[in-house]
This record gives sequence, structure tokens and C-alpha cells, in this order.
Amino acid sequence: MIMATLILVISTALFFFYIQVTCQKILRRKFDQEYAASIVNANRLEFPAVRKALEEFDAPVDYARLRMTLRCDFLALTYLLKNAGNLNQRYSHEERLLIMYGRALFFSLFLRHLLQLKEKPAVLKLAAVLQYFANIVGQRVNRVRFGNLAPSDYLLSL
Repeated sequence: MIMATLILVISTALFFFYIQVTCQKILRRKFDQEYAASIVNANRLEFPAVRKALEEFDAPVDYARLRMTLRCDFLALTYLLKNAGNLNQRYSHEERLLIMYGRALFFSLFLRHLLQLKEKPAVLKLAAVLQYFANIVGQRVNRVRFGNLAPSDYLLSL
């Protein structure tokens, strides 16, 4: 019984480690240009300001405001990810994995707040996920704007 429990715990830990490494690999993807700035400005997203405040000024974390800000940005970007310039109106496998990873980071942020641990690493990881989503949405919108789609495809994507 003890051996079965030990194997289950180790297998679960390795599974979550594998998922985290896979997500980090996806997040390291380089884009040919920075698309996120236009999406952030157009949709008034606040995650870049949150990231800058934490990285440069080492500001204290106001948990309630921070969580609400990041949650709103996360919901806006996941909606745009599915609907803006996306002909299939579905998430890709990578996007689904990152959405689940983002939700896990929100849970981690909640636990860190309850246990009074450092919240900054979870916030910065969440900001990296949001940055990736903004780049993907910007890349899709840029592709539509420059006419890589037929007119009928463009109308379907709106």
C-alpha cells in the first residue's frame, strides 16, 4: 500500500513538472515582432503595468486589486484568442494548455496569499502567459489586416 501511494505521488509530481516545463517552452517562443503592444493599448489591458511595477519598483502587492486586474486581462485575452482573427473559433492545443496553466497560476496565487508566501513569482509567470496571449492575438490580427485571408474569410473572422 505504501509503495503504491509513493508511486502515485511521484508520478503525479512528474506529470505536473512535465506540464510546467512544456508551458515554459511554449512561452519562450520568439515572435518576428512585438505584437502585444497594440493589443494592450487597444483593449486597455493592465498586466504590463503590473509587471513593470513588480520588476522595476518592487512595489508591494495589493492582492485584491492585482487579482482582479489580472483576472480581467486573462478573460479578455482568452476571449480575443478564440474570436479575433481566428477562423476556427477554437483554441489550439498549446493555447488550451496555457489557459489551464494560467488557471493553475491563479490558484497558486490564491494559495500563496493564504499562506502568506511571496506572490511575486506567480504574478510574473501569469504576466508572461498574458504577454504570450497578447502576442498571439496581435499576430492573428496583423495577418488579417495585411490581407493574407480572402475577403470571405475576413468577414467570417469578425
